[in-house]
Amino acid sequence: MIGIVGGGIAGLAAAYRLQRAGYDVQLFEAGSDIGGLAATYETSGDRVEAFYHHLSKSEQTIVDLAEELGIGDRVEWHVGKNAYYVDGSVYPMDTPWEILSFPHWSVYDKFRLGMLTLDVDVRGGVPSFDTYERLEDFEHTPVKEFAVEHTTQNVYETFFESLLDAKFGSRKDDVSAAWLLGRIKFRGERDLLRGEVLGYIEGGFGVLLDALIEAVGKENITTDARVTDLAIEKEVQSLTVETEEETTTHEVEDVIVATMPNVLESLTGYPCEIDFQGSVCAVVEMDESLLDTYWLNVADDAPFGALIEHTNFIPSDRYGGEHLLYIASYIQDREEDLWQMSDEQVTEHWLSGIEELFPQFDRDVVTNVRVARNPRTAPVYERGYLDMVVPYDLGSEVGNGVYYAGMASQAQYPERSLNGGILAGYACADRIIEAEETDDEHVDPIEA
Repeated sequence: MIGIVGGGIAGLAAAYRLQRAGYDVQLFEAGSDIGGLAATYETSGDRVEAFYHHLSKSEQTIVDLAEELGIGDRVEWHVGKNAYYVDGSVYPMDTPWEILSFPHWSVYDKFRLGMLTLDVDVRGGVPSFDTYERLEDFEHTPVKEFAVEHTTQNVYETFFESLLDAKFGSRKDDVSAAWLLGRIKFRGERDLLRGEVLGYIEGGFGVLLDALIEAVGKENITTDARVTDLAIEKEVQSLTVETEEETTTHEVEDVIVATMPNVLESLTGYPCEIDFQGSVCAVVEMDESLLDTYWLNVADDAPFGALIEHTNFIPSDRYGGEHLLYIASYIQDREEDLWQMSDEQVTEHWLSGIEELFPQFDRDVVTNVRVARNPRTAPVYERGYLDMVVPYDLGSEVGNGVYYAGMASQAQYPERSLNGGILAGYACADRIIEAEETDDEHVDPIEA
């Protein structure tokens, strides 16, 4: 039996891949729900994610998986309109002419930023088209130094700095330029006439989770089952699972830990130095739309860095006519005021922030607010991050047959995503399959 610890997208993907190769798999999830950060809420129509999700055009693995699971026709692509709030005004930032009309940048600012987004390095006056190919080349470069050198000081101060404040808060000066460059590449697929092209699954990402669960088999998934111990003597022997009813031990040939690295350390002693940031995210249900755009970055002294109106991306009639707005903020320390607030206090704090930005906003249009929290939503992509990622195969560090597919894996660099989770799950499953095939090739013919 192959044991899998963690029922997020990585654990499910690993289980699916192994089962297709003929392995007996059992997945154990400590919580009551499967899906991790892709968990969903019910609405008056389709389910919606508790934490906003969409796909980039570069994320092909998740699209291929949807095809395999028979839901490929439900992957759809829409323009996700972007805008920027600064000095009391909202500026659309989708088409070249909208960006060119942004009043806070000079022509030179716009030229330098445009060249960076096109992967053209114009430093020194001679264009280079291969400078940005390897993100790892910028792994140890401070993000501010990179942004100023490859665009301008003004672009950094009027654009990138507020984005970094919203994403990393007090840790922004630790962030690697590789993260920013990767982010630009990740979000760089655009229709020049309309804007950024993003993907979604009709019915929500819960449809993908449901299909994965069905493919793996509910009989092979146990929730409310915390793995408390791995027995390892040069190689993994067994895992111990604790439920409300009992504690059981299961013999395993291999185990994949598809959770946060703190769980890996508690089970194996393997340390991970990567720091993680948490987040608070609300879904606000409204009778009326607030914005004219999908994603609004906020460069203002507001209690959030972005407003994401989901139903300006996916039609509101899929949610019974409700307009759905995400409000989100990252936290670097659980002592921060936002993390300490009750859900009611968070709601008041954020709705007051919207009122300050948009005086015409009427709270009476709000019909419901649901607040979700996660203490480890994403890594802090600090300089030297690649030196801290956890290997997929921990045979030499922990014991043969121990693998890691959590968020501290290589697949979640330089930005975490559902696609990265699937890649990590696949990478571990493939290593197990390849190891057995190699062992089979070296069996003594007499013994065989």
